[in-house]
Amino acid sequence: MAKQLTTKPGAERRSFRPDVILHFVPKQPEERLLDFLLEVMSDRKRTTVKDYLKHQQVMVNGNVTTQWNLPLNVGDEVKVNTSRQFQVFSNPRLKIVYEDADIIVVEKGYGLLSVGTDRKSEGTAYWLLREWVKRVDPRQKVFIVHRLDQHTSGLMLFAKSVEAKEALQHNWNNMVLERRYVAVTEGIPEQPQGVIRSYLAENSAHEVYSTDDPKEGKEAVTRYTTLKTRGNRALLELQLDTGRKNQIRVHLADIKCPISGDRRYGSGTSPIHRLALHAQTLRFIHPITRHDMNFTCAIPASFARLV
Repeated sequence: MAKQLTTKPGAERRSFRPDVILHFVPKQPEERLLDFLLEVMSDRKRTTVKDYLKHQQVMVNGNVTTQWNLPLNVGDEVKVNTSRQFQVFSNPRLKIVYEDADIIVVEKGYGLLSVGTDRKSEGTAYWLLREWVKRVDPRQKVFIVHRLDQHTSGLMLFAKSVEAKEALQHNWNNMVLERRYVAVTEGIPEQPQGVIRSYLAENSAHEVYSTDDPKEGKEAVTRYTTLKTRGNRALLELQLDTGRKNQIRVHLADIKCPISGDRRYGSGTSPIHRLALHAQTLRFIHPITRHDMNFTCAIPASFARLV
């Protein structure tokens, strides 16, 4: 007779149970949240509905709230997680701007690595998001589709499904409609706006440089507009036609206007103790829904103080 395999109590692998989330939309203005919930969830006990609020299981317009008298407006989005409290992502160096079943758009802080290196694998933007989605659903994954330099802040896009990852990776240049950056430079461009073109190559020290030889490097095109100047500094808006490694940093150094704080490419000072480069706008076609997705974040306050 075959021996029956047994598992120690408590060691069984539990199957994942997705959250049960109810969605409601108010149709009357200035209605208090608890009154609204009691009305739309009249099949549940009053104490149960109050517990949903108390235990952070209610979300209004993407924000978890326990405020029972929060006034609602027509068209607000109210969610109730009847399974457990809502999981909320919180990190001082990474902010989730948008998330759905297929993509995540984040605002990355400066100094945070986008992905891991040989020396560091934990604590990167990718690692933080991977831990986040697994906390919500252990089966979920995150995929890298583009990167920002460690010392560049701003908007980044990650995929959450294989279909989204493949669509973005195979059609990146067609699906990304606009990428705009802002930078503070040492030096003011001779022309208030212009186009910088070159071929970018990389040497054995991993330093990127411009060349006129198309056989040596890959074509890179950067468009710039001067937004403001003060003294010997300028605030520039930059648009990429191509997305090469260190493209903006090299191109601005080429026109004798290195980015403030960029000692590797010619900057002599670092008044805000960081590279003054920020990915402000990211516009793309959603890889699954095909909707036009357009995100913009604020210019860092430290940039404004420089100019």
